[in-house]
Amino acid sequence: MSFRAVYIPIGVPTFHLESAQKEFEKSIALLKSIDETTSVPDEMLLSADKLNAFLEDKNPDLLIVQNVTFANSAYISEVLRRFNAPVLLWTLREPVIDGGRLRLNSLTGAYSAANALKFFNRPFEYIFGSPDEERVKSKISAVYSAAKIRKELKSLNILQIGHTPQGFGFGRALDSEVMTVFGSNLLSIEARELIDNAKSFSDDEIKEYLSDATERINGLDDIDEKNVLDFARLYKAYSDYVKTNNIGALSSRCWPDFFVSFGTPVCSVLGILNDLGVASACEADTYGALSMFIAQKLTNKSVFFGDPVSMDENENTLTFWHCGMAPCSLAREDTGACAGLHCNRKIGPTLEFGCKSEEKVTVLRIGKKPDGSFRMFISSGEALDKPKQFFGTSIVVKTKNNAFDILNSSVTSGWEPHFAVAMGDIEEELKALSNMLGIEVEEY
Repeated sequence: MSFRAVYIPIGVPTFHLESAQKEFEKSIALLKSIDETTSVPDEMLLSADKLNAFLEDKNPDLLIVQNVTFANSAYISEVLRRFNAPVLLWTLREPVIDGGRLRLNSLTGAYSAANALKFFNRPFEYIFGSPDEERVKSKISAVYSAAKIRKELKSLNILQIGHTPQGFGFGRALDSEVMTVFGSNLLSIEARELIDNAKSFSDDEIKEYLSDATERINGLDDIDEKNVLDFARLYKAYSDYVKTNNIGALSSRCWPDFFVSFGTPVCSVLGILNDLGVASACEADTYGALSMFIAQKLTNKSVFFGDPVSMDENENTLTFWHCGMAPCSLAREDTGACAGLHCNRKIGPTLEFGCKSEEKVTVLRIGKKPDGSFRMFISSGEALDKPKQFFGTSIVVKTKNNAFDILNSSVTSGWEPHFAVAMGDIEEELKALSNMLGIEVEEY
C-alpha cells in the first residue's frame, strides 16, 4: 500500500487567526512539495470536533502535528489514542514580536504536546521554525524519508543464505528479532540449495547472465573459463531465488563453501545483485545486509560493504575493504570494475577496483550491544579519488570528525567489523529512523 502522511494543524480560535492562516497555507505548500499525496485538512483544526472529523477516515504512516496556535494536550492525546504512527511535532515561530499581541503561541502548545507524547511513551521527531526556512524543509524531508523506510521494512523479505562462519556470529539474525524490531520477514536457506541449483543449469540457460556480467565486469576473459561459467550459474541461481521469493536484501555465506563445494566464489554475484537493487552482504551478515538496504533506499544508489582495514592520520581517512564484492557502479571511471582472483584462495572471478570519489558519504551499521538491544552507528565524510588499496575492492573515506578518534572509540565500544558506506548524506534520515524504531544512535 502507498505511503500516507497526514498534516494535523491544531489550535484554538482565540489567537490571531489571520497570522495562523498564512502559516497554515505555507505549511501545506511545503508539505505538498515534499510529498504531494500528504493528506491535509481544508481548514485549521481549531476545535475537538473539527479534529475528530478530519481524523475519522485516516490510516497514517506519518503524523505531522503542528501547533498552528496554542492547543492544550487534549488535542494531541486524541491523535495518539487513535494512531500508533511516527509523529513529527512542528512548532511555528512567532511571526511578529512588536510588544503587542502574542499572535500564535505555538511554542507553549508544543510543550503541552511533547509532555503528552512522553506520557504516552511515544518517540517523536521535533522541529521549530517557519515553513519558509530551509532548515525546516530539510528536517521534514528527512522525517518523511525515514517514515517511508520504516513502512518499507514492514514488507521486506530478507534472505539469510547459510550460517555465519565460526567467529562471525555478530551477523546472525533471529526471525523473531527482525520481525519485532524492524517489521521484516527473515527467510533462511542453506547455501547448498543454491549451489545445487547452480550446478543444474546448462550453458544455454546461463547465456543471458554471462552476457550481462560481461557488460559490467572487465577482464572476465582472463579468468578460467569454467570458473566464469560457474559464476554465471551462481548469478542465475541467486537471481531466480530473489525474483521468485520477492527478496529485497540478502546475506550470503561465502567461504569456505563456495570455494570447497562449488569451486567458484560468490563475490561477484553479490556485487551485481547490489547494482540490481538487492542489498547483498557477504559472510552471512544479515544485519549488514539490513544496513545496506536502508542506505540504498535512502540514497537510491548502490552501497559499499566492508571492513575498516586502514587509517591515515595525515589524511584523516579510514579505508574500508572487502575481498571483491562491491557494486560495479562504484568503480573508478579509469579502471571500471575488473575481474580478479580471490586474495586468499586464488580463485576467480572476484571484483577488483578502488571506488570513485563521492562528495558526501555516510558510514552506518545496525549493531547489537551485549544486552541484545540494537544500536545504529553513524559517521560521515567524503569518499576520495583513490586507486585500489589492496587486492579486492576498497573505498577511502575522509571523515568529517577525527579519524583516529572514530577508530579508537568504535573499537573500544565493541562495534562489529562490517560497515555500510552510503553514497550521500543521510545522517538526519538515519537518526529519525532509529528513533522511530526505538534504536539507540551512536554518532562518530
